[in-house]
Amino acid sequence: MLKLVVKWLLSASALLFVAYIYDGVEIKTFGAAMAAAVVIGLLNAVMRPVLVVLTLPVTVLTLGLFLFVINALVFWAAAGLLSGFTVHDFGAALVGSLLYTALGVVIESALERLFLKK
Repeated sequence: MLKLVVKWLLSASALLFVAYIYDGVEIKTFGAAMAAAVVIGLLNAVMRPVLVVLTLPVTVLTLGLFLFVINALVFWAAAGLLSGFTVHDFGAALVGSLLYTALGVVIESALERLFLKK
């Protein structure tokens, strides 16, 4: 449970960092970042697998590069659902999702080392 809360807080901080270093993504408050982290996580758990299966032929044809488009669409959809989280256009969603995913990999790696199961 503690790992989930820490990951949530770090993911919200990662979203704030993405908004700080990239002008195409805007987040008003830390609360909006926390809500956005939850919505992105839920969309990644529910909507992303469906999109991956539906676009499997295109994904295979592009050697997996279409997965970047799916990530951007999920990121953009989360911004459309929330009021304090804004993504200006699809290009901004693509860059923002790439940055957020890279930070998420770092966060997950750090948390795995921090919360080793014994």
